[in-house]
Amino acid sequence: MYRAILFDLDGTLTASAEGITKSVQYALLKLGIDEPDLKKLEGFIGPPLLDQFMNAYGMDETTARQAVVYYRERYEEKGIYENEVYPGVRELLKALKAQGYQLGVASSKPVFYVKQILERFGLTGFFAVIEGSQMDGRRTSKGEVIQEALKNLKMENCREQTVMVGDRKHDVQGAREAGIDCVAVSYGYGSVQELQQANPVMIAPAIEGVQRFFL
Repeated sequence: MYRAILFDLDGTLTASAEGITKSVQYALLKLGIDEPDLKKLEGFIGPPLLDQFMNAYGMDETTARQAVVYYRERYEEKGIYENEVYPGVRELLKALKAQGYQLGVASSKPVFYVKQILERFGLTGFFAVIEGSQMDGRRTSKGEVIQEALKNLKMENCREQTVMVGDRKHDVQGAREAGIDCVAVSYGYGSVQELQQANPVMIAPAIEGVQRFFL
């Protein structure tokens, strides 16, 4: 029986594609790469930015780090606000908290941004811990973020009672690395095929499915 639930942010709690993809587009343009199709850039939602710039565009690490700098230029000014909470999320969190679950956030996004977003939407009070990566590039993998959240929730020795909820294969894989289960949601930015191949405990097509699973 689960006692603690960790949520991903982008694609799980909030619909953040516009702000992320437009900021990636801006960064690429600064490096001389014109990518007009924002849909192609949705692969940047979820994995660490540095890795994705290197993997998707064949950048070396130095160039990819500069791309991250350019990304943050636009993201901090505009992108962070091009974002909205999915319908039903607030009600889900309220119901889970009322049932006694400990709730947390574990995101690959820098925790500096994660806290700003949750505060902006009035969601901070639902969570006992809020974890993410560091601005200097430390703790970027999902597994590392989850480990930090487990430590701060004091659930390191109760991993079978903790579960991750996320929308990408990185969430499932990170949870597995940290020794906890993962419930995947297919309303976010990962395809059903991607999630099925990652093999989570279950795949919920909507917020209501998450609520039924836990309540």
